Amino acid sequence: MSDEIVKIKGAKTGLQLTFAQGATFADIEAYIRDKLETNESFFKRGTMVQVAPDALNAQNRAKLKKLFNSFGLLFTTTEPSTNRGKTATVREPEVEEMVVINRTVRGGQEIKTKSSVMICGNVNPGAQIIAGGSIDIRGTCRGIVHAGAYGNTKAFIIADRLLPLQIRIANVVARPPDQMEESGHPEKAIIKDGQIVIEPIDR
Repeated sequence: MSDEIVKIKGAKTGLQLTFAQGATFADIEAYIRDKLETNESFFKRGTMVQVAPDALNAQNRAKLKKLFNSFGLLFTTTEPSTNRGKTATVREPEVEEMVVINRTVRGGQEIKTKSSVMICGNVNPGAQIIAGGSIDIRGTCRGIVHAGAYGNTKAFIIADRLLPLQIRIANVVARPPDQMEESGHPEKAIIKDGQIVIEPIDR
């Protein structure tokens, strides 16, 4: 295979990927993984990566999403065109901004943003994370976390170890901390039926 297995083009909302005709998914995945591992400065955390929806099947899109997410990048598909023979209206995908913090947030520190936030580290007791969107903690959360702080009830909170002093989504507060037991695996907190529910997830 040539170096053109995957073409990467800059766009207003991030990066657009196209694949060489005849390239297998194994070739595509290996090529992208190599680029991510050897070009850290180019693939900045929080960057949105887009592909055409008909470029890959759902299973392979899910694999690429997991791969890009593991390097701190976001992944989506562009809007398909259904009007054959007509001038297609190209619609930019809806992109949710994300702030990436590459450190542990220590006691007494506060992170506040209108966007979603990814913490590549721990959130220590006494630290506070307030996000307009969702919160993803690649470590242990023992502080105060508030997702959907401006009323977004679809926001969620993910952590490798979710043991917060207080957890809130929009205006809903979780059950008391003394009822929150360590599960030993990543968990996701969402609003379901008007209350915060914590579920196990796979990273």
